[in-house]
This record gives sequence, C-alpha cells and structure tokens, in this order.
Amino acid sequence: MQPNKYNSLSCGAVFILLAFTSEVAAKSFLVEQRKSSVRGSLDAGVLERDLSSAMGEALGCGGHVDEKHLASIEAQLAPMWRTFPKTAEGNIERRSLRYLIHRHFSRTSALHIRGFEPSRPADASGWGSADILSQRVPAFVESVLQSKHKLELGFSLNDAAHVVATIEQLIYDFEGSVLEKVYRQQHKPLTRSLSSQGVEQLLESYMVHWLLGDDEEGIRLLLGNRSLIESTVPHWDQVVAFTKGLIRELDYKRRHLPNEALAAASARPGHNALAAKYSFEDVHGLVGGITKSFASFWESECASMKSALVAMDAHSTGRVPLSKFYSSALNAEWRFGESESYLRDLGALDETSWLGKQVIIPNYIQAASNCIVSSQHYLVCCANDCEGLLEEIENKVGASTAEPSEI
Repeated sequence: MQPNKYNSLSCGAVFILLAFTSEVAAKSFLVEQRKSSVRGSLDAGVLERDLSSAMGEALGCGGHVDEKHLASIEAQLAPMWRTFPKTAEGNIERRSLRYLIHRHFSRTSALHIRGFEPSRPADASGWGSADILSQRVPAFVESVLQSKHKLELGFSLNDAAHVVATIEQLIYDFEGSVLEKVYRQQHKPLTRSLSSQGVEQLLESYMVHWLLGDDEEGIRLLLGNRSLIESTVPHWDQVVAFTKGLIRELDYKRRHLPNEALAAASARPGHNALAAKYSFEDVHGLVGGITKSFASFWESECASMKSALVAMDAHSTGRVPLSKFYSSALNAEWRFGESESYLRDLGALDETSWLGKQVIIPNYIQAASNCIVSSQHYLVCCANDCEGLLEEIENKVGASTAEPSEI
C-alpha cells in the first residue's frame, strides 16, 4: 500500500516525462524489458497511449492523480512558473522544465534529483543512463521518444506538476525497496506488525543503508560493529534520536490527530492508538519523512561549513581566494579539498576577479561533494540560502521580466 496521494497515480498524464528524454537505459528496476518494439512514426494520440502504457508498467499505476495533491504541487510551482519565459502556446521549454523541477525539490526538501542538476549542460539532449527516469522507464519506449510533439509545444504547469508527482512516486518506490531489503536482513516478514523497539532497530539499519548507498562492504562492516558506526557516522547518536523522534511524531498523530493519521495512511480504521504497533506501510511512511526532513536535521553541519568559508572571505564578496581555500584544507580542515577543475565544472570557481581565482561560497556549498546523502536517484544536500530571496522576488514580480527598480 502507498500513501493516499499516490494510490492512483495517473498513467495517462505522466507520458510527458518521457518526451524530453532522448536516451533510455536498457534496464529498468521495476519492469523487465518488453520484447515487442514500438514504431517511432506515431501521431500525438498514439504517442500518449504508448507512453502511458510504458509508464503504467514502470509505476504500476492506474486511474488519476489525487487532485488535491496535484493542486498542492501546482500551487507550489506557480510562483516560479510565472517568472519563466513562455512559448507561443504559453508553455515552457525542456531546459526550463528541468530547472523548475530542480528548484522545486531543492526548495521543499533540499533534494537534488539526478538528471535535473543545474550543472548539467544546458543543451544536453538526454538525462543520461543513471538518472531516476531512465532507471525506471522500460526500454521498449525508446523509439517513441523520437517524437517532437512535446518538444515543439512545450510543457504546461499541469505537465510539470505531473513530473513532480511521478518523481515523488519513484523516490517512494526506491525507499520501499531499500526498506524491504532491511526487513529481509532482519528476518522480519513484511506482513507482521512491529513493536516500537522493532521499528527503532529497523530504522537504525535503514539509516546505515541509506547513508552509505551502494557501499555493500561498508554497510556490512558497520552493521556488524555498533561502535564502528558511532565512530564513523558523524553525530550517530543524534541521527538515532532523529529517527526515534519521527516514531514519536507518528504516535502523537495517532492519539491526537486520528483523521490526519488516517489520511496519511499511518493509521487504520479500528486501530488502537495506544497499542504501539507498526505495519510495513507505517514504516515506509517514516522513511519517506526521513528523506524529506533530513536536510533540516543536518543543517547545523551546513552552517558550520558556511561559517568556515565566510571567515575566509576578507572582502565580503561571497568568495574565498583559492589559495586560502586550499591552505585551510592543509590546516586539518577535512573539507575544501576539491580540485580546481572540479570546482570549475561545478560553477564554483570565479576566474574573472583581479584578486585571482576565487571559490564562490553559495555555489560551493551546493556542490555534490558536500551533499549529505548520495543515493542512486537523488542527493540530500544543504539547503540553498538563495531560495528564500528568489521566492520573495518571484512572489512580488510574478513575471519573467521586471524593471531594475522593481527588483
């Protein structure tokens, strides 16, 4: 079972996800490759049906997106949407769509979705083979993607909202697959309800899997030696306290906000709120909360890094001389060791100043090397301090252009 807002994700609407992907990986994590092929010469109606079928297989969906959730996403996207240049049809082009989706997840959860990074070349024709869309879309739709239908007409606000809803679902599915793995390792049946102590044990193991990603050897070593976890993972005791806090939050909702708990699928009709038992769906909801809120929990580490950089900014320009940046790394600062070419690729190196090469502080803080979690499909990064300023400007201006005096 999945959260109510995803129970019936629209297969018909998510076809727009594929129109801006020109290359699709041959393997899919959710479906096997379909043996039959699809001809590339299709009209718009056939295109929509075939892509609907493809995404239906990939996501296992049917019906329509929960309208309240879709409306909520559109409301969140609208201020940014209004400031984007539009096509003659009032839509946005693919590059703008990618930027919009990146900004949305960065603003709401400090997530950087693979394939939507702003550092990718603006004229890139595809998202690569490692991004969340290519991983989850069946290979048989590749020839269909040659259609220029959406690329010519552009993407509407409703299209963008469906992209967000679909990526949310894909992330939710990914979290579920990791959680199932932890259940199996602890020999816990998915159908058995667990005590609060059992859930705490699960979440501790889940956090190790989530933080280390594909490092199977590292995961095995840490799970086999708790003292090693405490010495390896920064602030592990606080991480454990964070997960326990999510359990207590769920218990509070069950006791004092039963309707809200039911709507979020964290309680079942007839459930005794005083009996602390948790189904797989309950725990799945908890790990979803971890993804969405972990950046806020980790903000103190980001603030510490920012303070160290600002202290080196003698001219208050938001930049640090490259020489000073590297000298701090030599003086026992474990961060700030990225190569000059890497900083350049990130857009974090200013080579135009008369003061010499300098590291741009906000760009550097948003670098992938500073992200807290690096999963297969997304990164959990430091919150972008610029988002608050951009949001205020977008809400006030509400258009793609404005007079300097207005800004």
